[in-house]
Amino acid sequence: MTRIKAVVFDMDGVLVDAKDWHFEALNQSLELFGFRISQFEHYQIYDGLPTSRKLELLAKNQGFPMSLATFVNQMKQQYFMGIMEQKCVPNDRHQETLHRLCEDGFRLALASNSIRLTVDLLMQRTRLATYMDVTLSNEDVDRAKPDPEIYTLAFNRLGVQPDECLVVEDGAYGIEAAKKAGAHVLVVETVHDVHYRGIQRRISELEGGSAKRRAA
Repeated sequence: MTRIKAVVFDMDGVLVDAKDWHFEALNQSLELFGFRISQFEHYQIYDGLPTSRKLELLAKNQGFPMSLATFVNQMKQQYFMGIMEQKCVPNDRHQETLHRLCEDGFRLALASNSIRLTVDLLMQRTRLATYMDVTLSNEDVDRAKPDPEIYTLAFNRLGVQPDECLVVEDGAYGIEAAKKAGAHVLVVETVHDVHYRGIQRRISELEGGSAKRRAA
């Protein structure tokens, strides 16, 4: 019988409503050189990928010169930090959700395609860092999502098997990565779909009964 021991979260679009921040920051940096992506393109093609990979695709799709990639990437991170300073605030429901999952005995992890600096700052500003047993960024792996490497690493560091984990994801690349890694997946549309009841319901479905833990 399936027994879930850990819950692993994506960050952008799951625990932090930062998708549009990435879109805005990337376009601010691209517009310095006359390039821009539409919101439709962002969500259909680029969303959920590391900035370096987005620029590689932009080079293929729009002829973006990769000689500018390092500078544009650096500028994008600077613009993103400015947006984050203005817009990133704690989410009480997410804090309650992670707190209750910890009380139930689940181990928790974060596995994000963002860089380490972004991950650490967002987790601190949202006051969610304290709940995580493991926190991974795209700098902790050789291959970012949709490759399953980051989730496999998370499971190893948590000390659990893939089929003992529930991954909470919103994007196609992350969902693909989690499934390739052998985990169960809870797909959410927005950060507003991430709450204790929904996660417990999915775990209960997988376990065939109550997902709440009892003290040993």
